[in-house]
Amino acid sequence: MAALSAEHALDTVVEAARWAPSMHNTQPWRFSVSGEEISLRADSDRKLCVGDASGRELLISCGAALFTMRTAMRCEGFEPEVRTLPDPDRPSLVATLRPGREVQPDESIRALGGEIQRRRTHRAGFADLPVPDRVVERLVRAAMEEGAKLTPVRPPEAVRIIAALTQAAQGVQAQDQRFSLELIRWSQPPGSRRTDGVPARGYPQRVERTNPDFAQRDYSWRHDWGSQTDQRTATSVGVVALLTTRGDTRQEWIDAGQALQHILLHASAYGVSAAFHTQALEMGLLREFLRLELCSGEYPQMIMRLGVTFDDKDSVRRPLSDVRE
Repeated sequence: MAALSAEHALDTVVEAARWAPSMHNTQPWRFSVSGEEISLRADSDRKLCVGDASGRELLISCGAALFTMRTAMRCEGFEPEVRTLPDPDRPSLVATLRPGREVQPDESIRALGGEIQRRRTHRAGFADLPVPDRVVERLVRAAMEEGAKLTPVRPPEAVRIIAALTQAAQGVQAQDQRFSLELIRWSQPPGSRRTDGVPARGYPQRVERTNPDFAQRDYSWRHDWGSQTDQRTATSVGVVALLTTRGDTRQEWIDAGQALQHILLHASAYGVSAAFHTQALEMGLLREFLRLELCSGEYPQMIMRLGVTFDDKDSVRRPLSDVRE
């Protein structure tokens, strides 16, 4: 009976992992099951070769999938046994996971598991409602539990600097044909049946500017695409936060991804959404400026805004047959 339970758990874990966040919803992962072990591999064919030449964002995405797997495994009643980067000769092998001892998932774990498919990325301003300090403090602890650091940016001047860096990076990338073509590759037109990339209904047709204004990716690429949700009251920046790690190794990129998903699932459980702004982190000089001037020497892995939104956004994921070997 225990063997059947473990087998069911493995299927559930892989199914859940598909719902992890990834840059432009590239879903850059593949899974295989051998016996009672799941292997998580990075799919280099889905790497952003222009915006993510180092593979940093790819491994952050895979780290988010790994945390999702760990959470789903605990919800199924098993403590996950995880090895990250277990084989130096197979750099695409991000991690392996096995069901360990049987455990009783507590309320917190069940709450995280319940948000795996509900969590959505936001791509606009937020409603003018505060994120309670106790929630922000819980998200800070969540990042710490995964070996990363989440720093809410409180000084208005620092928020303006991050917004300006985002705008600058967005402006430069918009003039670079390679960046633009890569973005177009992962943008869906209305009515598309693709199961990856950013669907037209996943961002507003017209975005109201926040103050200071955080530049948004132009997924519509000069078309009149996007949802027609009324955004006139969605002008709040929300809480700007920086996710950092002490080092900048492949292991720490995976740790950052696990911390990110831990943060996002907790936030979603409290009714808080996240918007991402990675443009400046995709340009070496701007990322280094952020590290030295605003991150106390730690390496910035994600820039995000946290806030409340009432948009009912949709998302797409590849079928299990596409991601499981």
